[in-house]
Formats: sequence, structure tokens, C-alpha cells
Amino acid sequence: MTAETVNSTPIELTTEEIFAAHEGGKLAIGLTAPLNDKRDLSIAYTPGVAQVSRAIHAEPELAQKYTWASRLVAVVSDGTAVLGLGNIGASASLPVMEGKAALFKKFAGLDSIPLVIESTDVDEIVETVVRLRSSFGAVNLEDISAPRCFEIEERLIEALDMPVMHDDQHGTAVVVLAALTNAAKFVQRELSSLKVVISGAGAAGIAVAEILLTAGISDVTILDSKGIIHSDRQDLTGIKATYAERTNPRGTTGGSAEALNGADVFVGVSAGTIPEEQLAGMSEDAIVFALSNPDPEVHPEIASRYAKVVATGRSDFPNQINNVLAFPGIFRGALASGAKKITPEMKVAAAQAIADIAASDLSADYIVPSPLDPRVAPAVTAAVSAVADASKA
Repeated sequence: MTAETVNSTPIELTTEEIFAAHEGGKLAIGLTAPLNDKRDLSIAYTPGVAQVSRAIHAEPELAQKYTWASRLVAVVSDGTAVLGLGNIGASASLPVMEGKAALFKKFAGLDSIPLVIESTDVDEIVETVVRLRSSFGAVNLEDISAPRCFEIEERLIEALDMPVMHDDQHGTAVVVLAALTNAAKFVQRELSSLKVVISGAGAAGIAVAEILLTAGISDVTILDSKGIIHSDRQDLTGIKATYAERTNPRGTTGGSAEALNGADVFVGVSAGTIPEEQLAGMSEDAIVFALSNPDPEVHPEIASRYAKVVATGRSDFPNQINNVLAFPGIFRGALASGAKKITPEMKVAAAQAIADIAASDLSADYIVPSPLDPRVAPAVTAAVSAVADASKA
């Protein structure tokens, strides 16, 4: 597959076709065993099924072989941070969670079930998912607002003996690292030498910072709504305080103008905007990832005046940073290898696998493959499985 050219014309959608496609939902359950006669019924249900239940009672690990749990992902949300819509509640989030489940099936062959929870209480959400633990093999947390999402993910990872990942955090981070790996190659820079500014200290921003630090980029600066996160700020608590100690090694203070002065990379994962004149202060051959949807922090046409590589979260501009490049393969690789956790090493390996697919055809408009590229999910699956298998050796 060769590098793609940008389709600058937005896809025209009508209200009628959108609602028609969602009528009755986007998911259904299908059969994997026949139910055509009494014999089939006796095998799939009573009396035959009792033998399987007895076996699992005696050896609980057999549930992974004789139920769908080993390939079932629970897509869990409380509806507090849905797309660009904000806190719209559990019921209104369900079409999005159905869509996520559909992507799991399409790109990784994994069954998944949306679970939208009518609570925003951290304890209640964790307890609900833990009580359902025998029903699935992995948990994809989705559209849960920060900072609650950090605690929910951490507690579920601790409580559940299965892969758990908040995709808004880590799916975004994996694809950002993949794109930045190739962007650095295109501008002939070492990844570790880059000075990176991240606008946004929510779920995605913190996860992007973490994966870049893990990948060896030491000069990372994070901006929140009040400016640069640094260790002398007195208003920082929780995870922001933690990252004030781990980032901004040059001790920069101020706002976006000070942060971007001399920076090599801008990663926007906030609802803010960046004035054009601030981009002019970035280094030569700068890289700009303006990822907010539907309105990027800076329009790609403006960013291109100052940056050699520009990416967005939108499909109608080049270099779409899309989570679907990451999460299907990550979960499939983790489940296939029997991994109990999705580790930082797995995420970095997934990013490298995504980057490798586009590496041979690099251009300013092609630093990541298309979300529809059929090579992506198998490559990510293999990379994640290899890391998981190596950790067992």
C-alpha cells in the first residue's frame, strides 16, 4: 500500500441516513454453534451444557476455552466525557459505545459488549465492573472524565486479573507516539532529542506525556488551562502535581507562548486555541499535532506555514491520529497471549508497529497509516503478543 493523498473534501452526511443506520442499534449477537435440531439443542443447552459448567466449576480457568470470555471485551462508560459532547449521561453515550464495539469486531475480530453505568461515583463504577468480572475477558474504559478516569483505571487494573485500558488515554497516546516516531524520522531528528509541548492535562494529555517519557523523550512540557505545569505552582494536586515533578526539565514558567518558544513539537489534546504568532516561535522543521475535534487548536492550513509536519484528529486532513489504529490490536494481542495487564512496553511496541507500516512511504502528509489499512491490527496484535510472551519467558 502506498502513501495516501489527502481527501480535503469532507464526507457529506444527511441526518436521515445517520438515524437510519442507528435504528435498532449497531450490534447483534450471532451463533457460533448450530441450533438446527434436537441434537444441537441438547449439546448447546440442556443436558449437554451441564457437563461444561461442571468442568468449569472444577477448573475455573476452563472458562477461557469453553466460553466467549477469552474474546469478549466490555466497553465501559459513565457518559461523562463523550466525544466533544461532554457529560451527556449513560444512555446518550450508548450509541458511541456500540460504535466502539463494532470497531473491535471489524478490526480485531473481537466480540464486545457495551456497559453504560448510571453512576459517576468512582466506588460504584469500580464495584459494578468487578462484580461482572466473570462475564468478560478484558475491559475497555471509554469516555470517562478526568481526573476520575485515572483512579477508575488504576483500581480496576489492581482488582481484575485481565487487561484493562482507558482508550481515551492510552489509545491516543500510542498513535501519537507512532506518528511522532515517523515525523521525527521525516524531519531527520532523533526522537529523544525533541522538545515537546502538550496542551491539555486531562486523560489524553497525561497519557501522551507518560508514553513519550517511556519512549525516551525527556524534554516534555504540559500546559493546563492556567499555563505551564511546573513544580513551583501551588495550585496543583493529584496527578498534575506528580507530573510537575516528572516534566518540564528546563523549569519553564508562563503560558503557551513561553512553552512553544523554541519547541520542536506541539501536541494539542485540549479545547483551547493556539495563536498563529506563537507557532512562529517554534524551531525550524517543527511538528504540530492539533488533535482536538471537531476544531483543532490551530487550523492545519495555518500550522503548515510554520511546521514541516501537521496532524489532526480529523479524517478530512492528512495524518489522522485515530485511536482505531491502536486499541483493536492491543486488546487482541493481550487476550491472545493470555496477558493479565496491558503494560507500558506493550503500548510502545504497538506504537512502533503502527509506525513501521508507514515508514517506507513517509511524506509530510503520510506519517501514519489509514485507520482502514488492513495491515494495522494484525501488526499491532503480533507486537503486543510478542512483548507479553517475552515477559513470561
